[in-house]
Amino acid sequence: MKQQLEQIRATALEALERAQNEQEIDALRVRFLGKKGELTAILKQMGGLSPEQRPVVGQLANEVRADIEAAIERALSARKEQALAERLQKETVDITMPGKVCQIGGLHPVNLVLEDLIDVFQSMGFDVVDGPEVETEYYNFTALNVPADHPARDMQDTFFLGKDLLLRSQTSCAQIRTMETRKPPIRVICPGRVFRADEVDATHSPVFHQCEGLVVDKGITMCDLKGVLEQFAHEIYGPDTKVRFRPSFFPFTEPSVEVDVSCAACGGKGCRVCKDAGWIEILGAGMVHPNVLRYCGIDPEVYSGFAFGIGLDRLATTRYKISDIRLLFENDLRFLSQF
Repeated sequence: MKQQLEQIRATALEALERAQNEQEIDALRVRFLGKKGELTAILKQMGGLSPEQRPVVGQLANEVRADIEAAIERALSARKEQALAERLQKETVDITMPGKVCQIGGLHPVNLVLEDLIDVFQSMGFDVVDGPEVETEYYNFTALNVPADHPARDMQDTFFLGKDLLLRSQTSCAQIRTMETRKPPIRVICPGRVFRADEVDATHSPVFHQCEGLVVDKGITMCDLKGVLEQFAHEIYGPDTKVRFRPSFFPFTEPSVEVDVSCAACGGKGCRVCKDAGWIEILGAGMVHPNVLRYCGIDPEVYSGFAFGIGLDRLATTRYKISDIRLLFENDLRFLSQF
């Protein structure tokens, strides 16, 4: 039996030296040390030994088991090191190769314009406020002095969601909410998305972006409005930009004006961008109508104010010479990557 144990040890150690991978090593472990392995089979025969021989054979059997287990551990460790070395050899990184260039995204042209616009007005003391996109008729029309029979209230022009609910057609609603919750002096801008039932073409979209502005305080005049808007135009389009105010009409302002800037593409000489007019309309503005102040609980005999509404999409297209407003909504990477 001693000879058999020594033979098992020698055979096992030799086989483990030749094992090529972990699967072969595991197979050898089962062969020699498993429940039906060769060493177990020898130990089952110890019952036939004399009492004097059992301790000697048992001690030898334990030594053989310990030697085989140690050899298995060495073989596993050696194969793992070999596998790691082979893997590192295959995965060697050539540090002289040029790195991969990661494409970095950028801001959408409307967001670029909006950020610049916010910076300009914050430098003049304006706060930025927001409001819900789903509004009531009161905030979208009534409180803005829009009469009940005004065409803007028709379903052909406004997206109604149900009784007294609609998608806001202007961010002026946020101005009303601001005047209801703040006391003058008020100086805010209200950027956001608005919705109107327009046909989609190169200059119109049913979803577009606006930024309304509002100032309410004692002694506010049209001169203050002109000064703020001229400063805004010069900051956005450049100091040489000319600004023109034309009389107009809006239900929520009186008097009202349309504001034009000289065409950046031709310098006011006339071109395809400005349709040979030399001017491009960028916003509407005016002095806040007394009725609007009264709806918000502000005494028009004490306070006055001005308001303006800027189309951010129009601002982006004129600033970056974009000929079709639909490009702003199509998410074409060939277009967006230019910004």
